[in-house]
Amino acid sequence: MTTTEQPRSRAPKHTKPRHRTTVKNRFSPRAATYTSTPTTSRPAASFDTLGLPPALLRALQDAGITDPFPIQSATIPDALAGRDVLGRAQTGSGKTLAFGLALLTRLNGGTAQPRRPRAVVLVPTRELAMQVADVLMPLAKATGLWCRTVVGGMSFVRQADALKRGVDLLIATPGRLSDHVRQGTCTLSDVGFVALDEADQMADMGFLPQVREILDLTPKTGQRLLFSATLDGAVGQLVREYLVEPVEHSVAPVTASVTTMEHHVFSVTKVDKQAVAAEIAARSGRTILFVRTKHHADRVAKQLRQVGVSAVSLHGGKTQGQRNRVLSDFKDGRSNALVATDVAARGIHVDDVSLVLHVDPPNDSKDYLHRAGRTARAGADGTVVTLITPDQRRTMRRLTDQAGVKPTTTQVRPGDTELARITGARQPSGEPVAEPQAGSRPSGPRSDGRRRPHQGTAYGRQGGGPRRRTSPSGGRRQRRD
Repeated sequence: MTTTEQPRSRAPKHTKPRHRTTVKNRFSPRAATYTSTPTTSRPAASFDTLGLPPALLRALQDAGITDPFPIQSATIPDALAGRDVLGRAQTGSGKTLAFGLALLTRLNGGTAQPRRPRAVVLVPTRELAMQVADVLMPLAKATGLWCRTVVGGMSFVRQADALKRGVDLLIATPGRLSDHVRQGTCTLSDVGFVALDEADQMADMGFLPQVREILDLTPKTGQRLLFSATLDGAVGQLVREYLVEPVEHSVAPVTASVTTMEHHVFSVTKVDKQAVAAEIAARSGRTILFVRTKHHADRVAKQLRQVGVSAVSLHGGKTQGQRNRVLSDFKDGRSNALVATDVAARGIHVDDVSLVLHVDPPNDSKDYLHRAGRTARAGADGTVVTLITPDQRRTMRRLTDQAGVKPTTTQVRPGDTELARITGARQPSGEPVAEPQAGSRPSGPRSDGRRRPHQGTAYGRQGGGPRRRTSPSGGRRQRRD
């Protein structure tokens, strides 16, 4: 880990030098990419030494969180000092608590006004927003702060009601937050703190114009915290425009560095690929299978169920309610195999995922690392396997070199001993498994006689504000069967 720091006009000066990481290579005025040379430093022994309020310390202790991760001990002191911070660390290294604890500490003791959040965390996907909320909401409650989410695919009305009551820390996706700003249900003029999580993915998904619009509406004197597994490309432009002399921290290179993760490449024929994937998915333990498209995700999950593997699919085509139920089935063990697209790669946080299988090889090294980051989290062991056909060998070799991975390449066929030894693969039962109800909303009337909402959200609609159910003449439109 390395550091570079320059004093800022709005940050308090330290009377005593503090130990933290430094990055020698900063964003150059003309460069659009981020480069650094990380070195190692001693992390803080406990959260007690980081200057957190007693209520937060008690909440962390109650949750069994005792020792800070390196990214947390490196960035929290600078964030509490009011500096803009760039934090880079691999997926699963504790970035959420790094910016979350800093924001909650700085918000502690204040009060939010109606429709005027005091701090905003921007994330690229709904899944990641829910993951961040699961971590930060209990901590916010312990300090008497209101933490809420604003994401697409969920009730606009409920979100507007929560904003009206006052929100201290708002976790949002750029599109839905922009909707609330346009509708007048949210004003950003009181936002003193903004954290961007997975900024590189927001750039890849085309969200940077919306992110810029949001940042333009917040006070220029506010604090910015930017965290990601990688800091490159268009993120450099964002940093130059909106961060003031940021302190940069890097605790991991932009290549795979998890020592508890094994990487394998299985060379298979096109005829054997489906059968090999099914045997791996039938193993004991949680497995995530990654594919490129949502249609392929549904098709692979269906094929696995037909041969006796309880599998569910997760992709951007599902409503938020469906996504929540799919993840619940996977977390609770009702389904051991989850077939997902890259859209969900950074938002899936499930403990004890022991194997990640690339059914479709990733597009680039960045996607490889984020897919792989679903296993071997927080020091646990994990295995990453990629299935390739002979014509994909050269492309895969170049991709793993860029990712800093040296996988073991093995030629396998269904039923091979080596396949079972590496992954725990076993022959599926062959008895078809019914599709779990987690992925679909029941039809027909409720048991209490009330109508069910339309598919989409808790209020029956995906995106936007409330729907007016009126006829052109102004009367209520009757519901059609």
